[in-house]
Parts: sequence; C-alpha cells; structure tokens
Amino acid sequence: MTSSLLNRDRAVLVLEDGSRFDGWAYGARGTTVGEVVFTTGMTGYQETLTDPSYAGQIVLQTAPHIGNTGVNDEDPESRRIWVAGYIVRDPSRVVSNWRADESLDAALERDGIVGISGIDTRAVTRHIRSDGSMRGAVFSGIDAEIDPEEQLRTVTAAPEMAGRNLSAEVSVSETQVTPATGERIGNLAVIDLGIKQATVDNLARRGFDVHVMPQSSTIDDIRAIDPVALFFSNGPGDPAASDGHVALLTAALRDGLPYFGICFGNQLFGRALGLGTYKLPFGHRGINQPVRDNTTGKVEITAQNHGFAVDAPLEGVFDSPAGFGRIEVSHIGLNDNVVEGMRALDIPAFSVQYHPEAAGGPNDANYLFDRFQAMVMDHLGKKGTNA
Repeated sequence: MTSSLLNRDRAVLVLEDGSRFDGWAYGARGTTVGEVVFTTGMTGYQETLTDPSYAGQIVLQTAPHIGNTGVNDEDPESRRIWVAGYIVRDPSRVVSNWRADESLDAALERDGIVGISGIDTRAVTRHIRSDGSMRGAVFSGIDAEIDPEEQLRTVTAAPEMAGRNLSAEVSVSETQVTPATGERIGNLAVIDLGIKQATVDNLARRGFDVHVMPQSSTIDDIRAIDPVALFFSNGPGDPAASDGHVALLTAALRDGLPYFGICFGNQLFGRALGLGTYKLPFGHRGINQPVRDNTTGKVEITAQNHGFAVDAPLEGVFDSPAGFGRIEVSHIGLNDNVVEGMRALDIPAFSVQYHPEAAGGPNDANYLFDRFQAMVMDHLGKKGTNA
C-alpha cells in the first residue's frame, strides 16, 4: 500500500508571532487555524488524531517518522479525526502493516484535515516550549501562495483557546448505552465532553451499564437513569468556560453520587470543589509523562493531553472552599509539579488529570478503573446498610 505523497504541493505553517515554516502539503489542501501544540508520543498517532480532546488544535508530532502502519477501522477512539490540523516531519511513503486499511494521508484527506510535512518539527517544538502554545495556521496547495501578511491576519483573527467551550462540538447528540461486560453493578452516567472509546470499554468491563450522555444533560436527566455513579470524561477547551458543567457536577455531588473524572473531568472537579484553574505554557501531551501516586508512592508513566490545570495545594489536606469537606492532591506530575489528581476524603469522589485508558500508551494507570469500581461498591454497601 502506497500513499499519494509523490504528488506534492507547497504548504506553510504560520504562527501568531510571525514565525513561518515552509513544507509540503499533507492530507487535505486548504487553510486551517487552531492552537499549535505538540505531542511526544512515539506511537499511537491514530488514537491521537481521533481523540476529541484535540478539537481546535493543530497537533505536531515530535516523533519524526509518522504513518508507517497506516490506519485501520479498529483503533479509532471516536467517530472521526478531530484535530484542526496536523504537522509531521517525515510521513511514510509506504504503509507496512497487515491491519492497515488505508494510508494516513488518505484518511486525513478523507476527513478534510489540512496538514503539513517536511518541516523542522524540532525547531517548532523548541519555539513553543520557549514561548508557549500559540495560535497558528497551515496554508497548503494554492492557499500557500496567499500574501504572507494576509496569512498572518488570518492567524491573529482566530480565537484563542483560553475562554473557549468546545464540548458541544465533540459530544454525542443523544444518549448511547454500552451494556456491562463484567458482573453488573448498575447504570453509570457518563457526561461526554469528548470521551474516548477505550474509556467506555474499561468502564463496561468493570460492571457498569455505561450511559454516554450529551454534554447538555441536566441533573434531572442524570437522576432519570437511576445511576450508581457519575463520570466526567476528557475533552477540549477551557474549564473556566464551562460553568454549566460545574453546576451540574456540584448538584450531583450534593446528591451523594460517587464521582470519577479524568482530564477535563479533573479540572471541572477542581472547579466544583471551589478551586481555580489556569492555562499551562505548552501543556502535557504524549504517552510518557511521569506521575507520582501519593497514596502508594509509586511512579506511573502516563498518557496525557491537556493544556489547563487545577490550582490546588500540593501537600497536605485542605478544606474544599465549596463545602465538600477535606480534599487532598493524590497525584503530582514529576516534570513540573502540576496537580495530576485529587481525592475527596469526606465524599466518594476522585479524579486524575491523565488518561488511565491510555490508548495508545502505557497501562500503568489502568488500576484507577478498579479503584473507581471499588469506591462505588463500597458506597452501595454503606447505602444498603443505612437503608
């Protein structure tokens, strides 16, 4: 199986500070704008591309050689490719994998994803690490010939990621139910803010009938399915722009529902507890991020994809400003001491900033689904005893 890379058109990446990087068109031709970010994963590009958390972002792969295994119908994490654009250095001209259904560049073109190849991705990465993630645009094909000043105006007119609520763009429009594949515990309400299929599969294996619900769901919608617990998924955007989701989570916590949140769900948990969030300079994206679990002292290698974090005390126990009792930071990122998880001590609730389903990536954190299952079972046991 070969790709169409021999028919090359020009492309250019333009950053909001005026930096320009010339290369070759990859995927669809045209113009795309978004926040330019980098991911350090050496593998799993198909899972990255289909992760809804990347909506609104032009993703740069730091691994130089991309596309050698093509794409297939088994590994997507959602119904489509979500990245706003794609940047690679060395796209493979030949697909060499027995599972491949088509080449990566063909899949990008099919889903209308404008990309660029053949640029110095190390230089772009170093630039972003130094100056922070910024808006950018890829102009490919005939759009690469647009006047440079007009190209820059296109970039600076684009919305910044801070202040954007993108969950409505990636969420399901109606509830989808995946039955439990393990011994059944009960209904689980999952608010889809950009969920990955591997997360749904992991929850179903723990005995939950997984009800993936639209991000616009209300507390009455949740109560209507008589859930045993609530889960908030990963997703794109700024947690500070999601007041409605914070209000929903606050109501559910006051109902006494056990809660588990990952990634965006961790940030919204922080806000529901009364804490603030902030934008990271260039975020954490990749499958090699070290995190310490404070409850065990174990260091995990984790998969991450986030540009925002919770502002909370890293050491000791503190009181929730919103009145949910004692809270502690349960996980810390070892690269930069960012909050990577929180645990409530007086209500059944916890969250992590990374992806325990890790598709594709390491499985170090998969135990968190077991921890959630145990917490729900314990809560149900206490509830039954009180009854």
